[in-house]
Amino acid sequence: MQSVDDKIIVEEQQGTALVLAQTPVGAAKKMYLESYGCQMNFSDSEIVAAILLKEGYQTTADVEKADLIMLNTCSIREKAEQTVRNRLVHFNGLKRKKPSLLIGVLGCMAERLKDKFLQEEKIVDFVVGPDAYRDLPVVIQKAGSGQKAVNVLLSREETYAEISPIRLGGNGVSAFISIMRGCDNMCSFCVVPFTRGRERSRDLNSILHEARYLLQEGYKEITLLGQNVDSYKWKNTENEAVVSFAQLLEAVSLVSPSLRIRFSTSHPKDMTDEVLAVMAKYDNICKYIHLPVQSGNDEVLENMNRGYTADWYKNRIDAIRRILPTCAISSDIIAGFCGETEEQHQDTLDMMDYVGYDFAYMFKYSERPNTLAQRKYQDDVPEEVKSRRLQEIVDKQMLSGLASNQKAVGKVFEVLIEGESKKSNLQWQGRTTHNKMVIFDKTSGEKGSYVQVKIKECTSATLFGEIV
Repeated sequence: MQSVDDKIIVEEQQGTALVLAQTPVGAAKKMYLESYGCQMNFSDSEIVAAILLKEGYQTTADVEKADLIMLNTCSIREKAEQTVRNRLVHFNGLKRKKPSLLIGVLGCMAERLKDKFLQEEKIVDFVVGPDAYRDLPVVIQKAGSGQKAVNVLLSREETYAEISPIRLGGNGVSAFISIMRGCDNMCSFCVVPFTRGRERSRDLNSILHEARYLLQEGYKEITLLGQNVDSYKWKNTENEAVVSFAQLLEAVSLVSPSLRIRFSTSHPKDMTDEVLAVMAKYDNICKYIHLPVQSGNDEVLENMNRGYTADWYKNRIDAIRRILPTCAISSDIIAGFCGETEEQHQDTLDMMDYVGYDFAYMFKYSERPNTLAQRKYQDDVPEEVKSRRLQEIVDKQMLSGLASNQKAVGKVFEVLIEGESKKSNLQWQGRTTHNKMVIFDKTSGEKGSYVQVKIKECTSATLFGEIV
């Protein structure tokens, strides 16, 4: 195994970006990689690093030393795109000092803004979409010789199944495994089907191989990733059997009882009782589900093309509560979607009361170019109304999160230690099966070990306890 120094950067930028890098010793060519947006983008960056490692590139945490800078981008909100633009302007300042430096944009912004980046603004040397990472060596070579370098072709087959990702900037305890790519759900507000293409599921055997490898390397927790994991469907060509997500989940859980399993993201229209039953059957499958609701109103859900009603969503919540009584539930919620009225906004607040989310990701609606919503609906909710509604959602969730965490006070939970607390090297931080962050003093345990922690107090976001 190649030696690396101890410098690993994990830098948050307004909750939307991570700078992930490791600096190997004595590498001839160095690449600096930033990832923005969803967990899938961070997983893709690890695939990119693996592909370019074979071309002689090693990752670096020092952008000043980089021969190659790549931004793996997100198009889900306008704010994320503006952050990327600002970073590109900064990197072009470095390029003026080092003309041989190559700058590239990867991921979801690639297809939509390729011409603008390459021709109009001329702030990048190459652009590569999520399905074309195997072509990066050729694209980089073209860019290095001054040619226009772009590949944003989408694929119906690409899953990068046999590529072993280079784990970047992680804690050495938790890792992602991508189980599928693309999305067939044409939610009217979402660009993912246009930037990541159609759904295709990864070979079950390659997923199990990667899980076993991670266990061997000392990882204690994996998260199965997909835009919609519930629609995972892989056909075994040997016996024509079709493997569902429930079957995949069970197979991965059987790799080792000491390996924690998480997954993200679920879709309310596809989540089955079979998946919930598998979760209940195996202790090492974490009792936590991220189930985006987006809105609590049927008309808004229909305009969003979500494929379910508020009652259907409540049915899925009721099933979770029945089969997994202690399961934590989180959500995504959009404030101020096209045409949303005060009454419809109230339906979302009522849904939050019905569920009592443990935590949530909450956003103002941000119109994205070329989506169905942009073509069909008017973004007619005033910005100040969006902001006020979002604040009401945030305020309600703060109370819900606090109430959920208060129920944990006085109880004992098994916690996987992820590392030192960000605020004190005298404390550990780790997560419960419910994905709740716990901070506690270093009286025993070590990074990557399981400890029993009694919760003494809490905030709306964090639990505080002591090892027992």
